[in-house]
Amino acid sequence: MIEAARGAGDLKIKAFAGAGKTSTLQLVAEQFGERRGMYLAFNREIAASAARRFPAHVDSRTMHSLAWAGVDASLRNRMSLQGEPPHELAARYGLGALEVRTVTGKAVEIAPFEIGRMIAEARDRFCRSADLRPALPHIVVDDKIDEAVAAQLRAWLLPYVGRMWEEGAATRTSSASGAISPDVLLKRWALSEPRVEADFILFDEAQDSDGVMLSVLGRQRHAQIIYVGDPYQQIYEWRGAVNAMEQIHAPERALTESFRFGATFAALASRLLALLGERTPIRGQDAIGSIMVEDPALAPPVDAILCRKNVTAIWQFAAGLEAGERPAIRMSPAEILAYAEGAERLLAGQRAFRPAAFSLFETWSDAQAFARSAFGQDLLPLVRIVDELGTGYLRALAQRSAQADAADYVISTVHRAKGLEWKRVKVADDFRLRGPDGNPMPEDDELRLLYVALTRAQHVLDISGLRDELLRLFSLRRQ
Repeated sequence: MIEAARGAGDLKIKAFAGAGKTSTLQLVAEQFGERRGMYLAFNREIAASAARRFPAHVDSRTMHSLAWAGVDASLRNRMSLQGEPPHELAARYGLGALEVRTVTGKAVEIAPFEIGRMIAEARDRFCRSADLRPALPHIVVDDKIDEAVAAQLRAWLLPYVGRMWEEGAATRTSSASGAISPDVLLKRWALSEPRVEADFILFDEAQDSDGVMLSVLGRQRHAQIIYVGDPYQQIYEWRGAVNAMEQIHAPERALTESFRFGATFAALASRLLALLGERTPIRGQDAIGSIMVEDPALAPPVDAILCRKNVTAIWQFAAGLEAGERPAIRMSPAEILAYAEGAERLLAGQRAFRPAAFSLFETWSDAQAFARSAFGQDLLPLVRIVDELGTGYLRALAQRSAQADAADYVISTVHRAKGLEWKRVKVADDFRLRGPDGNPMPEDDELRLLYVALTRAQHVLDISGLRDELLRLFSLRRQ
């Protein structure tokens, strides 16, 4: 790996879970002597941690921090302006409520608040892409809306997304449209074709990079770029991330040995990756004991419970408290309160615009019916809590999370657990392991999310809730 990096050309390193990618990059940086280096991380915390580990000749940054330093002060100042509320954006554009049809055939009204939110989020998705102008794929429509209607809605919204981008790109703006998001700032910087002052660039977590980031790196012809990431940990498609590991044309090397777990977990992860077409198996450490729990009657103590959805995490949190345990949940009190407040508005016959899961319901009865339909199973745990225990119980939950260092275990969604590890992990059974339209094989993004969950454990992995579905998937592979 080090010898490959010493070459003058770009390089991509495919690093499986726990394979020591950051340590590898540190060794690479040390081999480059006094050449100016740049380590680009996905967030500030990772960049700050890397700054303490890398040699002095390597600067550790995020791409957003480079953009912040590279634009005019006038543009930075617009970041501090008060953003325009979604309903005011819709009103300024002259957009009123719109009636649409859901997947269950019910006619519902999309309120101006929701329309404004869709426009703003589409503008930001465009900014995170490599595209030069907003397009239909940047507009995300609630999956409760019928797909044919959703296509019409995207076409109708597209001109307004373009208008909002033009306002953010304008030199002179009105007070209503002057505020910009971090995504707009990054896009404006990227379109200026900036030069990153470094002889080599180490781009970590490449699988989660946005198209706009790749477009910036693709223009750094003066620098050697080493991309490193796990293509199977790409779990941010919902925010516009693209899988750089598939798009980058450079010699590839692989880090296949995980230092996190033993051979048993490595074999399970390898079987899952085979469903995604990966032919190279992950190697575990023979010296690390790995115990797989498949019987729900055993229920061993765990250090973390990992869930696919926020509502499942809340359900697991409530169950742990009712059992007299001291769980911690990796959600803020405000996030849990949002579910309580949204349910209360629906119970009062008012629309709830937060959380997004409630955005198209007009009454609590709508939420109940959807949760019990074939389309709404993800919402069912939250509906059960409200129906059986009330919104006051949800409000109380928001204040009962133990501090992580004093908790019996941690409850987290898989997205928030990425990059973390625990000795003993239980994976919840809320994954969508069957595809749409009766397809027995789940979609690739669901398999990647499950792969991240299954590779967080070091010694004990409880998959008892998923055992039967995993056996079914692996049998499909053999056919």
